[in-house]
Amino acid sequence: MSRGWVKAIAADPDLRSAIRIVGLVDVKPETALALAAEFDLQDAVIGSDLDAVLAQTTPDILFDVVVPAARRDVVATGFRHGCHVLSEKPMAASLAAGRELIRLADEAGKLHAVVQNRRFISGVRRIRRFVEEGGLGQLTGIHCDFFIGAHFGGFREEMDHVLLLDMAIHTFDAARFIADRKPLAVYCHEENPRGSWYRHGAAATAIFELSDDVTFTYRGSWCAEGANTSWESAWRVTGTRGTLLWDGAESFRANAVAGSEGLLREPVPLEIPEPADLRQTHGHASVIADFIAAIRSGKKPETASDDNINSLAMVFAAIESARTRQRVTI
Repeated sequence: MSRGWVKAIAADPDLRSAIRIVGLVDVKPETALALAAEFDLQDAVIGSDLDAVLAQTTPDILFDVVVPAARRDVVATGFRHGCHVLSEKPMAASLAAGRELIRLADEAGKLHAVVQNRRFISGVRRIRRFVEEGGLGQLTGIHCDFFIGAHFGGFREEMDHVLLLDMAIHTFDAARFIADRKPLAVYCHEENPRGSWYRHGAAATAIFELSDDVTFTYRGSWCAEGANTSWESAWRVTGTRGTLLWDGAESFRANAVAGSEGLLREPVPLEIPEPADLRQTHGHASVIADFIAAIRSGKKPETASDDNINSLAMVFAAIESARTRQRVTI
């Protein structure tokens, strides 16, 4: 994932002029050396001791791209050295740990935000604008399907609740953003289907109750072979006026209905406008740009941890519901 972050910075002229990478830390220094060589980061200090490299380089920002179990200590170390911290998702391995990160950021007087890069893609921003402007009338439901047979190897295949914790949070956060509603409760069924190459929880089905009587449903699997959806899921967004369909890639369709007679009403196509601000549609680069703009302006970044914990709460409520087989309030 660190390669994706560095690539996003290298490919964006504004980020290249705003950011100088002064250090790379990895438990395997040879991995950091390879990254430095690939992106010609000749002046970057390389090490395996985060404290030591932060002391030597005194950076403004720490990019935290570690596995969830290591996040708390890495973020706390960054704050101790006076850094603002931008973390990979999920923001923490538990809600208690997430709350602690918010407290530590507040005590340090530094920003902490989370890379929810799916918010910053054109399709999600486009749907948010369409819903916000009333294109579907009053929002009633969001329904997402995610079915991909992903063979990662490594830590994911050993994780508990791998789909809910490591991937579904992208869709949960995007749905919360599009709906602009508060998550209230969830019922979730989690399983590890026959033939799964994951140790635990590669598939899940969840029904979320959002405020204002909006329902969000999620069906997903990371071990479903043969007919992959987009990584962004396949979406159906319903409202009192009509329905929007998005395949998670380039295909958008939205229809209202004509007339008021008959069993099935005739659909009428609706125009779906482009995102309001195209600068916010470049994934990782847009998240990083938003974070730097927040540091400079003193405003809160869009994915600040004290907001993102609401998406994390959706994940852990779904996990608790799956464990207890009960509806869980959020």
